[in-house]
Amino acid sequence: MTAEPLPTGPHDDLVRTAAQACASLLPAAEPLAAGEPQAGGEHVTSIFAGAVVADLAGAVPGRLAVLVGDDLVKALAGSPFGGLDTAAAVQPALDAAATALGLNAQAGRSVDLDDVVADLGGDFTAIPLLGSAISGALLVPHAMLDALASGGSGGSGGSAAGSPASAADAVVAGTVEATATAPTGAPGAATPAGAGGSFGDPTGADPFSGLQTSMPHDNVRSIADGRRGIEMLHGVEMEVTVELGRTRMPVRDLLALAPGAVLTLDRAAGSPADLLVNGRLIARGEVVVVDEDFGLRITEIIDRSKVG
Repeated sequence: MTAEPLPTGPHDDLVRTAAQACASLLPAAEPLAAGEPQAGGEHVTSIFAGAVVADLAGAVPGRLAVLVGDDLVKALAGSPFGGLDTAAAVQPALDAAATALGLNAQAGRSVDLDDVVADLGGDFTAIPLLGSAISGALLVPHAMLDALASGGSGGSGGSAAGSPASAADAVVAGTVEATATAPTGAPGAATPAGAGGSFGDPTGADPFSGLQTSMPHDNVRSIADGRRGIEMLHGVEMEVTVELGRTRMPVRDLLALAPGAVLTLDRAAGSPADLLVNGRLIARGEVVVVDEDFGLRITEIIDRSKVG
């Protein structure tokens, strides 16, 4: 499939704003900024390692896709808290991009890179998410942008209350700091590619050729260069559970449970409770009451080398 660039106009404003909102929340070891919208095609996935697609709800139905690099995929898989889900980690970025378009993102799902283009259902625009390298990309279908530009904003690119443009303005207000601190002058800094350029080389010979007009080729690093560790995951939310104890019961006893039943756990009274992150034990502590809520006062951090 060959995608034609969108004409300059309300489309560009929408995708730039959505991409900047996405860049501000995509897990990364450095601040990211959105590059220039570029025509997407089947070759766009060649420099990435994972993809998440989310259906959108609102005035205009559609889908968004976020492509992520090898660094993030490996950081999630090698987390000290166990393997983390790529879709869950990317969800806040998808939510922000959808909000910028005046829509709501449903739960994202990880898809095979070979299936992303087909999932989008037609021509799309790709916006690189740039730090000192290409860290990700937001993919936005043309059909959805056409519908938003004509119906969501009255066909004139205006920003009336409730339109995608005004929703986008609200998101941009929260992403100014990320834009201002993105690398711009250091060697290897990523400057947005020229508008209308190809996002990567359709032949697969040089996936960075589309960015050469604005970045010296020697300074363009693959995101696989220079491993980035746990700092990439600092903003990723995870499920934290406090466990008082466990027990085993046959099904017949479970079916016989009723209000007032008491279960005896495998933990003596006064013993510390376990703190688990994504099901993995990382600390122990004593249960306390904070105002009217339960809390846990940490008394022991489990040696990470012994966490299995």
